[in-house]
Amino acid sequence: MERWLLPEGVEESLPPEAWRLEEARRRLLDLYRSWGYDLVRPPLIEYLDSLLTGAGHDLELETFKLTDQLSGRMMGVRSDMTTQAARIDAHSIREEGNARYCYIGSVLRTRPDGMGGSRTPLQVGAELFGSSSVNADLEILRLMLASLEAMGLNEVSLDLGHVGIYRAFEESAGLDTQTSAELFDILQRKSLPDLRLFARQCQLSESLMGSFTALIELNGDLDVLDTAVQRLSAAGERVQAALSDLSAIARRLRGLFPDLPIHIDLAELRGYRYKTGVVFAAFVPGRGREVARGGRYDGVGASFGRGRPATGFSADLNLLVDLCANSRSEEIRILAPAVEDAALAEMIGRLRADGCRVVSALCERDLREQAQQMGCTEILVRQGKDWERQSLLRD
Repeated sequence: MERWLLPEGVEESLPPEAWRLEEARRRLLDLYRSWGYDLVRPPLIEYLDSLLTGAGHDLELETFKLTDQLSGRMMGVRSDMTTQAARIDAHSIREEGNARYCYIGSVLRTRPDGMGGSRTPLQVGAELFGSSSVNADLEILRLMLASLEAMGLNEVSLDLGHVGIYRAFEESAGLDTQTSAELFDILQRKSLPDLRLFARQCQLSESLMGSFTALIELNGDLDVLDTAVQRLSAAGERVQAALSDLSAIARRLRGLFPDLPIHIDLAELRGYRYKTGVVFAAFVPGRGREVARGGRYDGVGASFGRGRPATGFSADLNLLVDLCANSRSEEIRILAPAVEDAALAEMIGRLRADGCRVVSALCERDLREQAQQMGCTEILVRQGKDWERQSLLRD
C-alpha cells in the first residue's frame, strides 16, 4: 500500500512554500489591521444547520458531513467562512454600527473548484457589515486590490456585475427552482440560441426575453453601463437603482485606479443564490479562473437573529502564493560553524534580530560542504578576532 499518498485535491505545504505562506499570512493580516479590520477565527466544524443557513445553502454539496458523537447531531466541516462571519456578526459580537472582520483558515470541500483544483484552500478574506452604501462596496473592492498588490500581483483586471438586475427579471418571470437553474446556466454560457428555445418553452413575454437577452449582450468596458440604462429603461426602479450603484462604483474605481482594466458583465452571477447586489472578481494573466472574488450579500445574518447589510471578498492564499512564487528573490540562509566563541554568538544573535536565517552547524567537518548540503547561501568565517559573512554564490 502506498500509504504516503494524499487524497486527490488535498495538498501539504513543505519548505520553502510553508514559510512563504506564513509570511503572506502575516503580511495580509497586518494590511487588514491597518484598515481597521478585526481578526476572527471561526471553528473548523459547526452544526450543519448553522453552516448551511443563509449563504451556506449554496455550499451543501461541497460540505463534508459527520455525526457528533456527543450530541448525535449532524456537523459539517466548513467549506467557506462567509456564513461563519455572518453568524459571528449577528449572534456572537452584535456590534452596533459598521463592523469590519478579517479571517484566514483552511476550508475543506468535497469537490475541487475547477479541473485540477484544490479541495483544501487556505481562505483569506474580509467582510464589512452594517452599511448598504456603495462606499462599503468600494472599500471592500479597494481592500481586495490592495491584498493582491501586497502579494506582488500587479497585472490585475476586474470583472463587475450586479446580481440584483438578474433577480428582478427572474422574479418577474415567476420561474420555479429547476427552471431558474436552467436559465442561470444559459446566462453563464451566454447562449442566445438556448435562451430563445428556453423563452418559447416557458412562454416568456417579449419584454422578459429582451431583458434576458440584454444581460447576455451587455458586457464590455464602462460605456456598456450607459447602453444598459437605455436598453433597460423600462425595467423599473429596482433595475435602474442597481445600474446606478454599479455605475457609481465603476466610475469611482476608474478615478482611483486609472490603469486598472475593468470589464462590465451583467450576466456575471457568481454566488447569485445568496448575493444581493454588486459582484466582482479579479483575474491575472495566465490564470483562467478568478484569483479573488466577492460581492454584496445583505440579510444573510437574519437566519442567526439579525439580518444586516454585508459585503466582502475572499481568496485562496495557497493560490496567491503560488502565483507570485516566481517573482521572489533567493532567500539568504547563513551557516555558522560549530565553535564556542563569544564574538560569534553575538554576531549570530545580531543577524537573527535583523531577520536573517542563521543555522548553527552541529559538527566541525568542512563548513562549505555542510552549507551546500543544507542549501545555505553564506557561511560565517573568522577574520582575525572578528567574524564575517562570506557568500557561496560567487564560488
